[in-house]
Amino acid sequence: MHKLALFRLHLIVFLWGFTAILGKLIHANAQVLVFYRMLFAAIFLFVFIRVYKKESIKISKKIFFQLAAIGFAMALHWYCFFYSIKVSNVSIALSCLSLSTLFASILEPVIFKRKVDISEVVMGVVIVACILLIFKTEFQYKEGIFYGILCAVFGTIFSVFNGKMFGKTSSGNIIFYEIFCGWAILTIFYLFTGQIFNMDEINYRDLALICLLASVFTAFPMLESVKLMKYISPFTLILTVNLEPVYGIILAFFIFGESEHMSPIFYIASGVMILAIIANGLIKARKTKNFN
Repeated sequence: MHKLALFRLHLIVFLWGFTAILGKLIHANAQVLVFYRMLFAAIFLFVFIRVYKKESIKISKKIFFQLAAIGFAMALHWYCFFYSIKVSNVSIALSCLSLSTLFASILEPVIFKRKVDISEVVMGVVIVACILLIFKTEFQYKEGIFYGILCAVFGTIFSVFNGKMFGKTSSGNIIFYEIFCGWAILTIFYLFTGQIFNMDEINYRDLALICLLASVFTAFPMLESVKLMKYISPFTLILTVNLEPVYGIILAFFIFGESEHMSPIFYIASGVMILAIIANGLIKARKTKNFN
């Protein structure tokens, strides 16, 4: 069962890595892409929970507003991610995601009231140095790097606060309300700014790809990742999820060719960041084992 769980885990991380590929294949801008992704994903999750599983989606008002706030952070995370891809490329957007680990090392101690881990601080310094090196050598992608960093910030906020929600209602309800509320908040914002009238600027090809993105590459892996927590440790989950940029960058290199070819410095810096994250995870695992 453990081996099967690990295979399923790598499958969903591979699917997450492929979302960046779809983001580049979809011609619609980031606003339209995120709007329809969240709408379709919310519909798929509602059908799965209410029609297929026949489970209740009733939650308290307090939990609803908490999930709405987290869902808004999720929407901003996805918007910045796809916008970064649109103005630069897949490799830049995914490499910047590595900063999430640094931001989590700062935010988690505050939210969960624990001591700052020295190894996380060291790893954070290494990651910042690598990002600065990438910024210096790939300056033509400065806008993509900026939004990639914002993507990591909002992704960290979403992940950390999401961790405080599990157990307050079912995992399916948490994911559904976060995505639905994120979409609803975007819709209200688009209504007030008049951008809602731009949501029809999309062709059937893009709608089909977004539908695929929302179902196979969003709703399914999010639900599957929750189920896997029964069989694998949080450490294994986090460590494996860090492979998402690796899968995505390799796929982009072979699928898109020249537009994804970066300087050798980029690949060295990205490799060092990923190794730093993995090394930090191994150090934490050893500390936990010794403590127990």
